[in-house]
Amino acid sequence: MPQPINILHLHSTFDLGGKEARATRLMNAFGDRARHTIVSGMEGRYGARERIAKGVKYEIAQNPPPLQGRPSLARYEAIAKYMRRFDLVLTYNWGAIDGVMARRVFGRGTPPVVHHEDGFNEDEAAGLKRERNLYRRLALGAAHGLAVPSTTLERIALETWKQPRAKVHRIVNGIATGLYTATPEPKAIPGFVRKPKEVVIGTVAGLRAVKDLPALVRAAGGLSGRFRLVIVGEGAERAAIEQAALAMGIDDQLVMPGFLDRPYRFLGHFDMLALSSRSEQFPISVVEAMAAGLPIVAPPVGDVPAMVAPENRPFITEFHGEVRLRDAMQSLIANPDLRRSVGEANRRKAQVEFDERQMIDRYAALYESALGRPGVLAHGA
Repeated sequence: MPQPINILHLHSTFDLGGKEARATRLMNAFGDRARHTIVSGMEGRYGARERIAKGVKYEIAQNPPPLQGRPSLARYEAIAKYMRRFDLVLTYNWGAIDGVMARRVFGRGTPPVVHHEDGFNEDEAAGLKRERNLYRRLALGAAHGLAVPSTTLERIALETWKQPRAKVHRIVNGIATGLYTATPEPKAIPGFVRKPKEVVIGTVAGLRAVKDLPALVRAAGGLSGRFRLVIVGEGAERAAIEQAALAMGIDDQLVMPGFLDRPYRFLGHFDMLALSSRSEQFPISVVEAMAAGLPIVAPPVGDVPAMVAPENRPFITEFHGEVRLRDAMQSLIANPDLRRSVGEANRRKAQVEFDERQMIDRYAALYESALGRPGVLAHGA
């Protein structure tokens, strides 16, 4: 049996989010064909390791060179030296871009690098920073490929970061859609018991400012009818969300259970998924909710308008605004038959277009092309 491919993962953070969920699913799919070393640019942030399947060979790097800090030849050289232990390096988002720059500056003997960009935090949600664009443009010249999940990021990569067409690979996020057809677990959401005749509005997101969840709370506060708002996730914005609910007088209708793993266990308790984000690309939570047969209410961020079924597009608001979100949610609250028909259209589209098999095959092919070893990672799901 050939030796497993030795892959280094340089993450901005390895707490569980969309990119981490995808990365761990690929690790699981590659099985014993690869072994993995994981670095988080944020110290101690390794929550996504819980998603790595038993039997997959991986380790958390001990004392790796820092991924973040002021530009420094000494730091780039230390990163490049560390990278030379591996067959392939995978870097993720702005917080790990210095791994690509290290190969640009000290490329001799370093393995191929594939960079992944999945979106932007609050500091670039309203607009990209010129100095970062220039830095990415320079660094990415040393990458074998750039993987992005959305048409927005694909356009930015081509037009703003000036990457050649052949280097940019748009690979949409996929999930195991079959898992989302099962009946939800009765106690999957701690502290939640559905009340008679109420409509459950749910969202799954890190509680970060870019998700603008207080806006979702304010939009819900203007609804008529019986509803509950369930916000699944954890983060620094928890207090702001709770304060918004208190100000709107719906604090007794808000459920915040914290982070919950395996969304297929609980998404079926929702009647719709609602987003209020100021920036998204190709959110996995939307794909998961579609697979669970839910209608989606959201502003027109990233690829969301194109992701949902045509029947759902009237509930993707024209622009970001609490009144528009409220009105879209109100229409669905008032019409259970509409919720079901839109949700079923979303489910069908997710099963046809967003199942994980195609995603796994395309990432395997991209990594194999970087290694120059076709077939070495494929057929692992």
